[in-house]
Amino acid sequence: MLPWSTELAGRLNEHVIDAPALRGNPLGDPHERPLWVYTPPGYDDEPDRRYPSVYVIQGYTGQVTMWRNRSAYRRPFVETADEVFANGDAPPTVVVYVDAWSKYGGSQFVDSPGTGNYHSYLCNDVVSWVDEHYRTLDAPQHRGITGKSSGGFGAFITPMLRPDLFGGLASHAGDALYEHCYLKEFADSTRFLRDYDGDIWKWWADFTSRVAFTKKADQSLIMTLGVAACFSADEDGTVRLPFDTKTGAIIPDLWDRWLAWDPVRMVPKHAEALRGLSAIWIDAGKGDEWYLDLGAEAMVAELAKIGVTDVHFELFDGTHMAIDYRYPLSLAYLAQKLSPASG
Repeated sequence: MLPWSTELAGRLNEHVIDAPALRGNPLGDPHERPLWVYTPPGYDDEPDRRYPSVYVIQGYTGQVTMWRNRSAYRRPFVETADEVFANGDAPPTVVVYVDAWSKYGGSQFVDSPGTGNYHSYLCNDVVSWVDEHYRTLDAPQHRGITGKSSGGFGAFITPMLRPDLFGGLASHAGDALYEHCYLKEFADSTRFLRDYDGDIWKWWADFTSRVAFTKKADQSLIMTLGVAACFSADEDGTVRLPFDTKTGAIIPDLWDRWLAWDPVRMVPKHAEALRGLSAIWIDAGKGDEWYLDLGAEAMVAELAKIGVTDVHFELFDGTHMAIDYRYPLSLAYLAQKLSPASG
């Protein structure tokens, strides 16, 4: 619990990689991205051994350096993750910390004309780079992905879309069951936009001209704008909000674009991919402010309908915040499930 960094038993390697998928992205964000790769204790001592891998993706407005953040009486995830392997709680695993930040605060890890090709970046650029430079087991049954909130959403959908790459997932309070987690945000955003004549771009001009998050509206509006850029941008990159900014009334065709990305609604279409996964962890706090505990329960129920019942599912006392203590638990679970010894 010391309030400063401690020496890791493994090693955290910091890289900057070129990402062809992000070249020419519509926001002009960098195509060179930081990438952290953790190798467990003993990695250098066994040069012929190959390891399972777990990819860690961040929540909305997060970026890769957040994994070193230290709060009072809590250790950062790079340390608690290291402890999983230092203590022998799970088989040695390569852990990859991915940056998918955008100018709007995030990318939802999807390809979008509003933000860029972040799904291709993650699956093609990052995974191939890691497999080329580290001794990973490159079969999907040995590769997993984990995240919280928007990162939990990315963890839900990535193995559905790319079962050839990912064989396990862990989602902590992942975005799901959109009628509960997003509609309240639309109502709040409509109220906040009264101060900007219903024009989110007026808010954006204000937001980018001052210190961020100094107004009450900022948190809701950055998420609403950013996720709209991911889910309901037109082919030319024009971002369309899925509600009338004067009344809050839902615009059905745009809202349908969002619903198409609801993991709960995606399950039937991707049943075969989900049935092929070797590890699924789903959890959320019972008092989650975005009702993602309901999303978690709905996700588990949909999985059961397609015959997927071997799921680690847990609702715990807590909210959406300060749940970082859950991350090493799911990391150990994934490492165990993805290890060759488990097969």
